[in-house]
Amino acid sequence: MDATNHNSKPPSRASQDRPSEARTVTVDGVRQVYRVAGQGPVCLVHPGGPGVHPDYLRLPSLEKHLTMVYLHPVGSGDSGLLSDGDYSMFRYGRFAEAVLDDVGATTAYFLGHSHGGFVALQFGMNRPERLDGLILYDTAPLNGRELRETATKEMAAFVERWPDRPEAAEAGRVWDAVNVSQTFKVADDESYQRYMNAILPAYFADYRKTTQQVGQVGLRVTLDPNRLPVRWDARDRLGTINVPALVIVGTYDFICPPRFAYEMHAEMPNARLCELRKSGHFGHLEESEQFTAAVVEFVHTVEKDGRA
Repeated sequence: MDATNHNSKPPSRASQDRPSEARTVTVDGVRQVYRVAGQGPVCLVHPGGPGVHPDYLRLPSLEKHLTMVYLHPVGSGDSGLLSDGDYSMFRYGRFAEAVLDDVGATTAYFLGHSHGGFVALQFGMNRPERLDGLILYDTAPLNGRELRETATKEMAAFVERWPDRPEAAEAGRVWDAVNVSQTFKVADDESYQRYMNAILPAYFADYRKTTQQVGQVGLRVTLDPNRLPVRWDARDRLGTINVPALVIVGTYDFICPPRFAYEMHAEMPNARLCELRKSGHFGHLEESEQFTAAVVEFVHTVEKDGRA
C-alpha cells in the first residue's frame, strides 16, 4: 500500500486533534478524506451507500466519549474516485487502514453503517488485530441479489403499512422501477439523487414523525459510472470474527432487515445485539438516546475487561 500524508504536521493521536479537523491521506494515488472530532478511544466511522456522502452520519453524542474519525469513502464525499472501478469490501478496508495509520492509532473501534457495515465485517476478517471492536449498524453479512430481493419484499410491507401516505406509495413505485421492472435507470448523480430522495421515507419507521422531530433529512450522493458490481457474502465466515461486536438494527429497517442482524449475532462468537424497536435504517436519528447508550455501554465494557 502506497500511502502519502498530506497534512502540514506529522500524524498524531486522533484524540489530540481539534474538533472536525479535515485531513487527507493518499492511497495508491487516490485521495482519501476524513474528519476527526471528539475525544476518547478512536472509532472509525464508515457510512452507507455506496456513494452516499457521510454528512448524515455525524454523531455528536458519541464524540463526548470517542474520537470519531469520519471517513469519506472513496467514490463519495470529498474523496477521489477509483479509476479501475474496483470498489470491493477489501479495497475499502485498505483505505480505512490507511486512515487508521494516519491518525497514529494502532487499534480502533469500527462503526460501519449499512454498506459501511459490509466493509467493517471484511475488516474484521482481514485485520482483527487492528480492532478494539466492531459496531455493525443496520447492516448485513451479504450484498447482491438476495439482499435486494429481501429489501423488495420489505419495501412492499412498508407501503402496506402506510396506505394513506402518498410518499410511501411513491417510494414503492420508484424502488420497483429501478430494482424490479428496471424501467428507470440510475445513470448519473442527478438520477441517483432523485432515486434516493424518492425512496428515503422507507428508511424510517415513521418518516413524518422523525422529520418533525429532527428536521428534514437528506442524503447527498455520488455515482461513479466506472463502479463495478460487487457480489459479496461473508455468512460462512462470520464465526471467524472473534473481536467484540455490537450489532444494532432497527425493527423497521427495510434495506437491511433484522433477520440479518440476528444471523450475525448468532454466528459471531463475541457479539451482542441491540434492536431499536421504533427505528428503521437510521436509529441514530429515530432513537438517538438508545443508540448512543448502546454504543457507549459496549465501548465501556470492552475498555473495562476486553470482552462484549
